[in-house]
Amino acid sequence: MQYQTQQSHTVAIIGASGYVGAELSRLIQKHSALKLFGCYVSEHSSDAGTLLGDLHPQYAHSLAAPLQPLSSAAKAAIIEQADTVFLCTDHAVSVALAPDFLQAGLKVIDLSGGFRLHDVNQYSEFYGFEHKHTDWLDRAVYGLAEWHAADITTAQLVAVPGCYPTAALMALLPLKQKALLTDKKVIVNAVSGVTGAGRKASLTSHGAELSLQAYGLFGHRHTPEIAQQLQQEVLFTPHLANFPRGILATVYATLNDTVTDDDLANAYQCYANTPLVRAKSQSRPAIKDVVQQPFVDIGWHRQGNQLIVLSAIDNLLKGAASQAIQCINLQQGLPVEEGLL
Repeated sequence: MQYQTQQSHTVAIIGASGYVGAELSRLIQKHSALKLFGCYVSEHSSDAGTLLGDLHPQYAHSLAAPLQPLSSAAKAAIIEQADTVFLCTDHAVSVALAPDFLQAGLKVIDLSGGFRLHDVNQYSEFYGFEHKHTDWLDRAVYGLAEWHAADITTAQLVAVPGCYPTAALMALLPLKQKALLTDKKVIVNAVSGVTGAGRKASLTSHGAELSLQAYGLFGHRHTPEIAQQLQQEVLFTPHLANFPRGILATVYATLNDTVTDDDLANAYQCYANTPLVRAKSQSRPAIKDVVQQPFVDIGWHRQGNQLIVLSAIDNLLKGAASQAIQCINLQQGLPVEEGLL
């Protein structure tokens, strides 16, 4: 496959102070085809004026960019100078900001949930706000890079998947594509490190309170996202654990009676030439093998018509920042793994 030779592509990050924003900034600054125009936070953020490396000391040597307040002048400068904007903001903030950049002709890669769902009514139910930009909602492309590469390539607005949906869908979509599953409800249990709760202090993520606990029972906002992409009913239960980063998803599904072991192996052959997916029968993916890596590790095990699929990712990378880089690589005609390996 021939890849285009690209000139430097200028990008800006809005909402750069969080864990995902820091990872994205780090990846962009080491990417040979991307130029970071600026890192921005809310005008009212206490982090404005702070060096990103001071907030994230582990990256102090590589994150020298100051966090700039997103004033009207800053937005105008981004529109004038940047080609693509990454939004690492709250869901409702992304919905409010994205149209200004899109209407100015920029591309937007949104890492919030603001444009992931097709059903506008689900935003009130699962996100707690009324979506005001359904025109762009209809045009957003779901940024699961291994599954929507062609659409991502030409998209002006990409909605990067959530971390849990990424782990679940990467495990399930090969089975769905080959029609190996019955229509019985799929069960997804997933455990995430505490960075999934964000940087803001809260009692649930306080060190003294952390152990292993389920949350969001029957109503987590990632449930409709998984179900929408899978086109099948899903019972999803997330868990918060006392480790920094990573997700391990355990997926339970029922196979059609005629499915053979070869059928399963052939289904996962869809990942044979994808450099960031490591899928192997009978393997037991571990979080330690994907932390600070852009990979998804997948293993499957069957007993009769019952199937268990295990999927491990880094929630901040394949679950967010590195997947966003995969999307911009596709848009720039670059190898999907450019700047990630």
